[in-house]
Amino acid sequence: MNIMIRKLGLAHFSAISLPPTEFVTLAAEAGFARVGLRLCAPFTGAPHYPLRAGSAEIRDLSRKCADLGIEVYDIEAVVIDATFDAGALVRALEAAAELGAKRLSVAGDDENGRRLADNVSSLCEMASKFGLSVDMENMGWRTIATYEQADALVAATAAKNAGVLVDALHFFRNGGKLEQLRAGTSRIHSVQLCDVRGLAPTTAEGMVAEARSGRYAPGEGELPLQELLAAIGDTVFVSIEVPLADPAGTPHDHVHHLMTATRRLLTPAGQG
Repeated sequence: MNIMIRKLGLAHFSAISLPPTEFVTLAAEAGFARVGLRLCAPFTGAPHYPLRAGSAEIRDLSRKCADLGIEVYDIEAVVIDATFDAGALVRALEAAAELGAKRLSVAGDDENGRRLADNVSSLCEMASKFGLSVDMENMGWRTIATYEQADALVAATAAKNAGVLVDALHFFRNGGKLEQLRAGTSRIHSVQLCDVRGLAPTTAEGMVAEARSGRYAPGEGELPLQELLAAIGDTVFVSIEVPLADPAGTPHDHVHHLMTATRRLLTPAGQG
C-alpha cells in the first residue's frame, strides 16, 4: 500500500455532525491513521466540540484513540481577525496538548496587516508552550486570500513553529500555481485534499458555499491533485477534507467513500 495512504488523515469537517469519539472511531474503521478535530468555532454558530483538559470526556477520547491506534494531528479552526484574543484559546490549547495534537489550523482575516502579523506571532509563542505549531490557511473570502499571502505572512512572523497549510480548493481557486510549491516548500507542513468541478466562484458568498458544500472526493473532480502532491514531496502531512453535503447521505458511507476514492487516486495502477 502507498505510504501516503497508511498515514492519511481525516479532517473533522468531513463528518462534523459526529462528536470526537464517534468521529475517530469511524475514521479508524475506514482506514485513516490520523484525524483533525474541530475544538474551536471558525464562525458564529459553526458546529464544534470544545473539550476541557483533564475532563473525563477527554480522557475517554484519548483512550479511544490509543485503542484504535489513531493519532490526533491537528486542531481547528481559529480565525485571527480584528477582535482576536490569543488568551481566549488557552483552554483549547490545553486540550490539544493533552490529546497529543501537533498543529493548530488558523486563517487570517484582519485588514490591519501589522496587527495581524503581531497576533500570529503571539499565537505562535503561546502555542509553542503547549508543543503546538500553527498552520496558516488561505481562504478567498478572507484577508489572507491566496497562498502567496499566507506564505508571506508566515515568513514575516519568523516563528519557528509557524507553517502554511495548503488546502487544494483554496490553493487552486485563489490563483495558486504548482510552480510556487516547487520553488520552496519548507514552510508547508500540512495539505488538505479535496476536489472541485467547474468554474471558480467569483463572490465571497459563492466561495463559502463551495467550500462548505461543493467539494468532491479526491480524484472525482478536475484539480491536479497528483501533481500537487508531487510538488510538495512526501514529508508533508496529508489529510482529506470533504464535508458531507448530501442530506440523504450518512457519515459512515461518506467517510468510507473518501478513503476508497483517495486510495484510487494515490495507489499506482497495478498495486492494489
